[in-house]
Amino acid sequence: MMLTTLIRRELLDNLMTFRFVVVFIITLLLVVANTSVLIKDYDRRLASYNSAVKSNHERLLESKTYSSGSWDVVRPPNLLSIFNAGLDKRLSNEIFVLHGLVPTLWDGQLHGSTNPLLNLFSSIDIVFIFEVVLSLMSLIFAYDALAGERERGTLRLVLTHPVSRGKILLAKYISAMICLLVPLLISLLLVVILLTTSTTVSLNLDDFLRIGGIVLSSIAYLSVFYLIGMLISVITHRTSTALMLAMFVWVFWVLVYPNVILVRITPAQPSEERLASAFNQIEQIWEAFDRERKDFLANDPIPGEDPHLGVAGGSGFYETWYKAKSTLLYTYIVGSYVNKLDDEFEPQVPHVQNYYRFIIPRKIDAAERTWLVRKQALESVYFRPAIVDRIFLRLSPIGMYDAATQAWAGTDLFGLRDFYEATRKYRRTVIDYLYDINAFGDRKWFSADKGAVDWNSLPQFSFQRSDVHINAKRALPDLLLLLMMNLILFMVIFWVFQRSEV
Repeated sequence: MMLTTLIRRELLDNLMTFRFVVVFIITLLLVVANTSVLIKDYDRRLASYNSAVKSNHERLLESKTYSSGSWDVVRPPNLLSIFNAGLDKRLSNEIFVLHGLVPTLWDGQLHGSTNPLLNLFSSIDIVFIFEVVLSLMSLIFAYDALAGERERGTLRLVLTHPVSRGKILLAKYISAMICLLVPLLISLLLVVILLTTSTTVSLNLDDFLRIGGIVLSSIAYLSVFYLIGMLISVITHRTSTALMLAMFVWVFWVLVYPNVILVRITPAQPSEERLASAFNQIEQIWEAFDRERKDFLANDPIPGEDPHLGVAGGSGFYETWYKAKSTLLYTYIVGSYVNKLDDEFEPQVPHVQNYYRFIIPRKIDAAERTWLVRKQALESVYFRPAIVDRIFLRLSPIGMYDAATQAWAGTDLFGLRDFYEATRKYRRTVIDYLYDINAFGDRKWFSADKGAVDWNSLPQFSFQRSDVHINAKRALPDLLLLLMMNLILFMVIFWVFQRSEV
């Protein structure tokens, strides 16, 4: 009964303050206004995605032979990037899929033009507003929770009644969190309403569960900063001192520390030493492939080492090596397109078919072995340093919160890796399809003189985001860290308050 009375008293005191009105209005205005911009940005990116898919399909249809086609895939924009953009708009979203190259993060690119002014505002996602604004408001709510009452003498008066100090802390915490949750939950409700009323947005049950995870992480984040403010309030005796300490903590944890870490983790260009060993391994793989290719030509019934075996006409044959040490790319590019084949070259056609029937599967095998080397190098050069540096970023509440909400939204590094894994699986599906129709030994691999390739039967690429339970599994470590920090802070506050003079 006493606890309920204390909560009601604290709640009325907080609701009647000017700062609650300010928090409520500022949060709603920022979130709702920015959501409108973010939805327009999503619409633009979705239109760009659809345009890129259409353009890639049209370009594929223009390819008359199997060898001249590339199966370009595009990553659709993530709707939940409205909540936390993460890496969704910063890293590659289009990649060229070839039988002779297993795609990695090195090989992607960004499609679509951008509006600089729109990007300026759309870079501020909803989680960023919560990180900055509501964390500050949490500290402002908390800095005088105990120091103010101690300074006014009301805390001593309350303690003359038969009420424990633990109940006082709990009442202040519950009432303040209710006041902070009102603008948070109402603004998120308005965001969901705006999303569901948009003609281009479609939310399913998993999306609502992911949004629920973001809400839970937001509550834990706000609670951490309120408890930090309460800890400052319990160890100080003057509200002016508590306010200065609260502002210092906010500036350090929200503005200074994350930016210092982000500057530190800016990916440096990989050194030649780190790439040299991997590149040499890749070079050896393709040199072995080239020896097999030359041995086949040397033993072929047709004299010489011309890979096209004397076939000419209205054609465009090309076979060349492409090397790029910075991305560990070393591959043999083959393409051909023969419009018209003169009758005199017809006897050589079976030999050309035998050549491609022999060499393309070996090229695919060399690309697979190259991928294993590139994968290890990519892990050591980019992914492992990024994961290690993320650990340092998680030393702050904002780092934990950002990582958790990125995981819920699927805009984290693992979400991006899911796309490349789906791309590699698609490449394997297309290769299996080409094997099934004997495309490598088909005349249409290098010539369209008897008819162009029908690309409509080619398997289509589709990318589905990970299931919600995968998002939860990825977000859980950071969410647990936030909850653990809440528990530790509350225990420290209780211990200090029990031993402090009123």
